[in-house]
Amino acid sequence: MFCLIRDGEAAHSLVHSDDLVLAFMDLYPVTPGHVLVVPREHLVGLGDIGDELGARMWSVARRVGGALRRNALDTGETGPGPGAPMRCEGVNLFLADGEAAGQEVFHAHLHVFPRYAGDAFSVHALWQEAERTELDGHAARLRALLP
Repeated sequence: MFCLIRDGEAAHSLVHSDDLVLAFMDLYPVTPGHVLVVPREHLVGLGDIGDELGARMWSVARRVGGALRRNALDTGETGPGPGAPMRCEGVNLFLADGEAAGQEVFHAHLHVFPRYAGDAFSVHALWQEAERTELDGHAARLRALLP
């Protein structure tokens, strides 16, 4: 679907376009104002994204997040409908890499979620402190595997 959007063959609500990425409104938003930042090139996962493209995706996501925050601050209002202000008290960036991580569309994309108290988005996890020896061992293995 993202390639069809890139090629102008599918409807989309464009937020940003440049030589490397597109940013457009998510058709199934977690919260109003949810934007996807997508590489123009069909790349499946995080490992396919080079440093330049990754930096551009991050930069666009950061700028979109700032615009969401400014929109909420400028109007102080929220509401449904075309062109309505979007509530935004915070921002989450989210990239799912692989089916086990929740990736459903296998074209890499970075979600920009506007967040506010009581919204429907949540991440459920069991946060437990790890032993330092375990963390040190994991860090050593990862250092050895870094390119």
